[in-house]
Amino acid sequence: MSAPLRLVLFDVDGTLVDSQGSIVHSMTASFQAASVEVPSREAILSIVGLSLPLAIAQLVPQQSTTVQAQLVEGYKQAYHAYRLDLGAASSPLYPGARDAIEALHAVPEILLGVATGKSQRGLDALVEAHGLERYFVTRQVADHHPSKPHPSMVQTALAETGVEAAHAVMIGDTSFDMDMAAAAGVTGIGVSWGYHDTAALSAASCVIETFDQLPDTLATLWK
Repeated sequence: MSAPLRLVLFDVDGTLVDSQGSIVHSMTASFQAASVEVPSREAILSIVGLSLPLAIAQLVPQQSTTVQAQLVEGYKQAYHAYRLDLGAASSPLYPGARDAIEALHAVPEILLGVATGKSQRGLDALVEAHGLERYFVTRQVADHHPSKPHPSMVQTALAETGVEAAHAVMIGDTSFDMDMAAAAGVTGIGVSWGYHDTAALSAASCVIETFDQLPDTLATLWK
């Protein structure tokens, strides 16, 4: 009897790549351009993973929708310019990320995907910059879904791959990722190196400290 298809979904910012420099830089540039007080680094990193309009609305709920829209657009422009300037260095892969992706990709019954608050343009540019085009069979982005923690991204990935929820995992660094996984009925695996404190990952089935721990963690889950 052949092994069932498995799906491993990765969050991107704070999980696969360390993009905090890009994010903080771009938020700061956007807020300064709009003459709005720049939020603290902690506040900015706390909203990573949410779709951009929702993230901005959480950062400055007191601002009008017009100003919020201006901040969204300013962020997109600043992020795009920063990425063009620095290339892959603007969002480096975390240690072990590429090895983990390659090892999982080599297993015939395991499919890989991403579920991210990034835009399609942002994700495609990142995947291309790091040469990861061939690894992900499903890419779910903020352009086409309600923001995390709504389960839409995971549900669509399951539908696209034909994998049952019981055979899928969502790997991420934020409470939004773990709550999205729970809402979609898939197992959430938290990572300790991202932007939310591990105490916020209470919905995760477990939390890994390094990518080296991922294969054994998956093997235990899928016994």
